Amino acid sequence: MNLVTGATGHIGNVVIRELMIRGKKVRAFVLPGEDLTPLEGLDVEIVVGNVLDPASLTAAMKGIRTVYHLAGMISIMPGDYEKMRRINVDGTKNVVAAARKARVKKLVYTSSIHALRRIPEGSIIDESVEFDPDNRMGDYDRTKAEASLAVLKAAAEGFNAVIVCPTGVIGPYDYKKSEMGSLLLEWTLKRPSVLIEGSYDFVDVRDVARGHVLAGEKGRRGEVYILSGERIRLTRLMELVHENVDHFEPTFKIPISLAKFISRFTPAYYRATGNKARFTPYSIETVLSNSHFSNAKAVRELGFKARSLEHTISDTLCWFMDNRRLFKKSKQSRVT
Repeated sequence: MNLVTGATGHIGNVVIRELMIRGKKVRAFVLPGEDLTPLEGLDVEIVVGNVLDPASLTAAMKGIRTVYHLAGMISIMPGDYEKMRRINVDGTKNVVAAARKARVKKLVYTSSIHALRRIPEGSIIDESVEFDPDNRMGDYDRTKAEASLAVLKAAAEGFNAVIVCPTGVIGPYDYKKSEMGSLLLEWTLKRPSVLIEGSYDFVDVRDVARGHVLAGEKGRRGEVYILSGERIRLTRLMELVHENVDHFEPTFKIPISLAKFISRFTPAYYRATGNKARFTPYSIETVLSNSHFSNAKAVRELGFKARSLEHTISDTLCWFMDNRRLFKKSKQSRVT
């Protein structure tokens, strides 16, 4: 039996699908009152709990062989550190403690590429780059780094835990409309777009899910695996979207200096309007930072493989079109 925390999240629900394809039994760990739409039609056992509630974790761990810990809070807004730290760090420590107590055979922890130390442009980012709990680029980065170090500590003490670090995840089954999912949909509209010059590495959620399961099967204790895809300029990513909807709208490129200045004020705007945060100092820093990631270790040790972004974009837009009725307004930050 496999336990998946964060089961209704974008990666979480696809990890469940990947496990089921392989004939594995799955127990989905969800929050009280959580929308279970992403799990509809899936033959999974639902267990209600919270990573901040050790008793609920203890109950959920009974009979579990492998834990995939994906539950966490994501936010690109400033000012969410304390809440994120409780969920991402304390919650992860609770999951590790419960798994060790239950004698779980293996734990796969979903960290983030952002948890790694920033290194200069031109350098290749691989698993030799350490986690940086003092990273000042974003609260999310620091909390994921601290949680990752806690998992590595448990592994050093003999617990069979591995870590995977996905890059920018996009793809179908995006029930909660992630930041990137929402952006791709905006680009399908027949109206001009505003964009800054930048690049990033994006990977298909289905490949990330497969990477998780491969890490559960083949990952070595205490090892980290980067699950990256393809580095692409944002302008080219937008072109791929337009090619799929067969129309091209004008794009206005904002100078970097102006974008950085405007982003000082956007967090207040997002908080006041309740709109999904997208254009913030953190998001700008992300697409301007070094994004030359290597997945060579995951390819070599796990058999990981990433498909082309052309296929990902096409499949994602088709999925959104087929599931229009399910779209719900996303929140600035989410707990999955």
